[in-house]
Amino acid sequence: MSVEIHFLPDNVTVQADPGEPLLEVAERAGVMIPTGCLMGSCHACEVEVNGDESVCACISAVPAGSPRLTINLYVDPTW
Repeated sequence: MSVEIHFLPDNVTVQADPGEPLLEVAERAGVMIPTGCLMGSCHACEVEVNGDESVCACISAVPAGSPRLTINLYVDPTW
């Protein structure tokens, strides 16, 4: 079962498979998520999932069990 991923503020929607890395999904959608360490410790790639949970996209994958996710990219002037 695929998951519909909606990226904000770009307003882009793509289909993804559960377990697929969020950075790969974003790249396929043409959405730029900044990265730093690619290990989750610098938090440059931190995004908000469904308006309530923050995760580091570099170490996170599309979860199973939800038909739709909204990924909100933070605007951090540091990156």
